[in-house]
Amino acid sequence: MTATAWPDSPLDAVDAAFAALTTGPQPLLLDLEPLREGNDLPDGRLSLPALRRWLLKHPRSYDARDAVWQELIRRARLNGPAWVIAATALALPALRRYAGQLRRGWGGDTHDLDAEILTGFLTALRDRVDLTRPAPYASLCRAAWRAGHELHQRDGAEAIPLPEEILEHVTGPRTPKRPWGHPDLLVHRAVELGIIDACDEQPYIDLRLGHRAIEPIAARLGLEVDTLRRRIERIDARIAEAVSDGMLSEVTSPQVRAQWARKAEQRRRIRAGRGPTAPEQPQLLVA
Repeated sequence: MTATAWPDSPLDAVDAAFAALTTGPQPLLLDLEPLREGNDLPDGRLSLPALRRWLLKHPRSYDARDAVWQELIRRARLNGPAWVIAATALALPALRRYAGQLRRGWGGDTHDLDAEILTGFLTALRDRVDLTRPAPYASLCRAAWRAGHELHQRDGAEAIPLPEEILEHVTGPRTPKRPWGHPDLLVHRAVELGIIDACDEQPYIDLRLGHRAIEPIAARLGLEVDTLRRRIERIDARIAEAVSDGMLSEVTSPQVRAQWARKAEQRRRIRAGRGPTAPEQPQLLVA
């Protein structure tokens, strides 16, 4: 496709890029066999256009949809732009539907509205959706709708209810509660006290305060996702203990500091004994 022929609409551009990825001698395929446990997905390797058609024909196969979208999101986060396009393209029927609904009463450029919907979807795809929670696809769709709806409202258009398909079979994204002001300063104080190891400070801030996706962070650290998740959960427990004891808001005695320093040294020795863990690498399938 020539540069002059490239679509002006952001959603049409995704469709064009998807067509290029799924045709030709080496189209993207997804092996459904590892995803079939407890659901009605077809077996074998399926082309992504065929998978999109299957999902559209089985809108209430929630377990199958969850399994597919968990894998698509994981690949989009770890395997590069091709899978970002693939995931977005599989959601295009819903994204186009939201764009059509939000154009009612919209006085601005429709391409701007399409771009906002797409940006909301991609932001959630990259960082916002927690893969440990059910209904990841519904969470992606809700993020796309909200982004478009906010632009729609800024233009003074009448509010439009959230589509029923998003309300159906959806749980909200996990949002860590922040009961204090400037939580990043408390995290830094926790590092100074030995409650959080210095090497964990930035990953913890990225995950708990920045709401970033865990998969790329674990890959960068050379850790399994579950290993990093358990590490962060243990930090949560230590911080909760420290907060309840007033350690992060009050003067701490030398004895308490020494106690946390000993615990930190124990953690360091345990990690040193384990050595680095190679992260799991998702497989990119081509025909």
